[in-house]
Amino acid sequence: MALTQYDPWNMLDQIRREMDRMYEGREGESPMSTSDWAPAVDIREEPDSFTISADVPGVDPKEIEIHAESGMLTIKGERESSKKESREGYKRMERAYGNFFRRFTLPDTASTDKISAKCENGVLIVHIPKHEKVQPRKITVEG
Repeated sequence: MALTQYDPWNMLDQIRREMDRMYEGREGESPMSTSDWAPAVDIREEPDSFTISADVPGVDPKEIEIHAESGMLTIKGERESSKKESREGYKRMERAYGNFFRRFTLPDTASTDKISAKCENGVLIVHIPKHEKVQPRKITVEG
């Protein structure tokens, strides 16, 4: 009889992954079919911008694609295994390899033409500036 390790948080993690998949799919594109794993992200809003930080350790920044289209920001890429090894001999494998995919709805205040991204120490940082506020101006009535 094989012993299995009990993980009390496993069910909650599974529910979260299923909810993420449900909300990320769009127009016939299923993240389940295009993604082997999803990087954890933090989203921060500041007065003049949004910042998305995604954990992508071991991913070559050249393998990451970021697209902004129709109010959606898509981040996808691939983390390759350093060695193609069989699963024999492993007692536990937690690191995911393969394709990843995340999609976010951009607010109307996001300036998509000024989005920038960089990768530092295994963290992808996507900076999304907000549109500059239109200042009210006084209109003089002639007469």
